[in-house]
Amino acid sequence: MNILYEEDGSFKVGSIMADNTTSLQIEALSGKRSKVKAANVMLRFTQPALAEFMTQAEALSETIEVDFLWECCPPDEFGAEQIAAEYFGHTPSALEAAAVLMRLHGAPIYFHKKGKGRYRAAPPDVLKAALAGAEKKRQQLALQASYTDQLTRFELPAVFNEHLKYLLYKPDRNTLEVKALEAACAATHLSAAHLLHRCGALPSTQDYHLQKFLFEHFPQGTGFPPVELSAWEELPMAGVNAFSIDDATTTEIDDAISVEKLPNGNWRIGVHIAAPTLGMPRDSDGDRIAAQRLSTVYMPGAKITMLPDSVVEAFTLCADRVCPALSMYNEIDGETLAILGHESRVERIHISANLRHDTLEPLFNEETLAAGKLDYSYASELALLWKLVQKLEAGRGKPSDNSTQQVDYNFHIENGPASENDGFNENSRVSITQRRRGSPIDKVVSELMILVNSEWGKHLAEHGFVGIYRTQQNGKVKMSTVAAPHQGLGVAQYMWSSSPLRRYVDMVNQRQIIAMLRDEEPAYPKNDPALYTTMRDFDTMYGIYNEFQRSMERYWCLRWLQQEHIEQVEAVVLRENLVKLGNIPLVFKVPSLPELPANTRVQLAIGEIDLLDLNLQTRFIATIEDPA
Repeated sequence: MNILYEEDGSFKVGSIMADNTTSLQIEALSGKRSKVKAANVMLRFTQPALAEFMTQAEALSETIEVDFLWECCPPDEFGAEQIAAEYFGHTPSALEAAAVLMRLHGAPIYFHKKGKGRYRAAPPDVLKAALAGAEKKRQQLALQASYTDQLTRFELPAVFNEHLKYLLYKPDRNTLEVKALEAACAATHLSAAHLLHRCGALPSTQDYHLQKFLFEHFPQGTGFPPVELSAWEELPMAGVNAFSIDDATTTEIDDAISVEKLPNGNWRIGVHIAAPTLGMPRDSDGDRIAAQRLSTVYMPGAKITMLPDSVVEAFTLCADRVCPALSMYNEIDGETLAILGHESRVERIHISANLRHDTLEPLFNEETLAAGKLDYSYASELALLWKLVQKLEAGRGKPSDNSTQQVDYNFHIENGPASENDGFNENSRVSITQRRRGSPIDKVVSELMILVNSEWGKHLAEHGFVGIYRTQQNGKVKMSTVAAPHQGLGVAQYMWSSSPLRRYVDMVNQRQIIAMLRDEEPAYPKNDPALYTTMRDFDTMYGIYNEFQRSMERYWCLRWLQQEHIEQVEAVVLRENLVKLGNIPLVFKVPSLPELPANTRVQLAIGEIDLLDLNLQTRFIATIEDPA
């Protein structure tokens, strides 16, 4: 005797070896013996043979019309054998009963299971809705398969254009598009980004990285709502002319310098900082925008400003203009260059020139200073400032030797032809130039900014005004509302207040400084929650913005290797298998690198470069011997 029984939702057959009433010992076709509960036995049979039963039953089941079977069913619950008799018009054979049972079991939309071998026909309205849902699902699966087929042929389905950002950066696995994309990725062994790029969906590889950043951190776009500046009272006019020193692409000119000879033979060195907080008091529309963005975002060839262009234009220290400024005047001894005193004011200042690094550095550098070449604009002022800042640097306990100074890299991007978008494309060209950090230009600006940021931080603390400071103790840098030493800079306190057009922390501190100078109530009293919120949010976003800048610099370094058709490079071992190229700021791992000491120079072969994953394949060739 044989049985048909149900196990784990499917039907199986076996020969009875022993019948123990509540359970049976059976032997399957494979010869495996097992125990089956009597309650799970659907029917017993002798014919056809065990080996043929399931094949014949399934074939007969396929001939049964589900719709007709449903019409034969009574409205109440019924057994499979009962409806088999109705359908065939006679007492069913074991094979017929099994076929009907399989048909009932395989059509859950039509027949709702109520127990072992027992079902109930779905009500007409329920069946209609279920069939509509099944048809919709069938159409969706067909559409999904169509999408997958197109993608595997590297053709982009038209509907994907409107979902690209979500497909790339925030895929919803419940959508047809994502399911189709995942299936195509599995078939082609490509990531979603690489597959969509092959389909022509990405304007450029650079755009892929930029849009990912914007999607995550600028979901509403990078535009600004209209901003109306508050009026401020007439400011006194300074009696000096100031000049700025900035990179050629800088539009947010925050700081300028003035040099004036006093009647007593001393010098008065003025540091003048743009004052946007005059037109953007706390909680104004402009302040809320700056508090949301927190900083200008930099990347090679572009930037996303913290403030709208209209605000920048109103306060940037542009040449041939009179601009509102927060100024610190430092009286310097005419002979020793010692600082004799400080005086700060809120005033208007005339900006006479915007000096740029690229044109100034060939004229103002250590070699021309040593040779006494002073045949350029502001040469005497810059020569005096150079002597002063060297003294300031020494006063902070810092060495004046620049032999170990780091190198900065400048990226210049030229847009390629025939671009369909306003940004860079695959035909854009990048140039990467080096600039030694700690040059006279750098020191003049950085030392004067350290001076004012340290002194204004000191004055705030002395007057009981709270500010946001950057402290460093035991090598750890953090932000604090308490004035504390910055050991790396060698100053007793240090705050950011010299770049209010580019950093929100500087705007917050500027409001406090101006309130202190005017004997007004501070914009931010002690323990103001807004200060702690600003510190937390700024620290987080500043890190995110810097990481994005580094990733985009890595992207353009890889583009440069491709552009220049570089096949072999020299690199320096940093540690283990991590190396850095000597002429561009690119750090990467070389799996084939043997164990070598740090600072060993090596020759590497450049392999495949992946501009989407920002990786490159390299192969170790040899070490490079340094000249004796």
